[in-house]
Amino acid sequence: MNPHPVTGVTLTERIGNTPLLRLEQAVRELPGITLLAKAEWVNPGGSVKDRPAASIVADAKARGLLTPGKALLDATSGNTGIAYAMLGAALNFPVVLAMPRNVSPERKRILSAYGAQLEWTDPAEGPDGAIRRARELAGNAPERYFYADQYSNDANWMAHYRGTGPEILAQTGGRFTHFVAGMGTSGTFMGTTRRLKEHNPAIQAVCVQPDSPLHGLEGMKHMESSMKPAIYNPHLADRMIEVATEAAYAMAKRMAREEGLLVGISGAAALVACLQIAREEFAAGREAQIVTVLPDSGERYLSDRFWEEP
Repeated sequence: MNPHPVTGVTLTERIGNTPLLRLEQAVRELPGITLLAKAEWVNPGGSVKDRPAASIVADAKARGLLTPGKALLDATSGNTGIAYAMLGAALNFPVVLAMPRNVSPERKRILSAYGAQLEWTDPAEGPDGAIRRARELAGNAPERYFYADQYSNDANWMAHYRGTGPEILAQTGGRFTHFVAGMGTSGTFMGTTRRLKEHNPAIQAVCVQPDSPLHGLEGMKHMESSMKPAIYNPHLADRMIEVATEAAYAMAKRMAREEGLLVGISGAAALVACLQIAREEFAAGREAQIVTVLPDSGERYLSDRFWEEP
């Protein structure tokens, strides 16, 4: 018998504890400014959405909502769906996802690889169209589905309250001035901000959204024109910054070429906001330590045409 067996870790045990990267080139001309970013693509499903998906599944199983014979059903723009599909394959439950047909080809292929059943919706209706389709399916056959409803499920933001927030505090020693995150379901911003504000109410919490209802920031919501998530609290943010699609695309290319990081579109949008704050703080003669979340890697968007533009 081997006296030192190799134990390894389970898939779900690999979720979280992602590295905090220092982005040096982006602020090289701004002395006194530090920019730090959580590399969430290190999660086994490749995105920050592994956190809420695992939290939602664990909560549903504990409460007897996701039982044998039922499929997990939800609306998604891609990353949460991939996380659900990964967990469904690993934990042996079927997954049905409503999502806009125009999500990136990379996401479609990943979901197919995991074996998820897909309900395609009109791209013109965006994430809201997927939500309406998921609600329709759940209403027509409640006995067949556990409707996870990530936009309304408190287990979403609690994943970040219990995980992302404490990780940032531990990795920084609690010494930072700003927290910046994009808005989709709003779970990352809501849960992390609540935990960070408990530690230090003076931390500036800045949320990021597209600057228009018609945008190309996949996974993000323009809150004023969209169905607002039930977990969204507009009063939690100290400030909201709106980012143009073109600015996020340019930032994604800049990060690849200057920092050696392939970041996703929503992470690039958050970085646009971070650098706006950085320039403001530098101009005011203040030091700042800015922390953000990079939800996924640019590998899921390499088919987008903007990479080929000058």
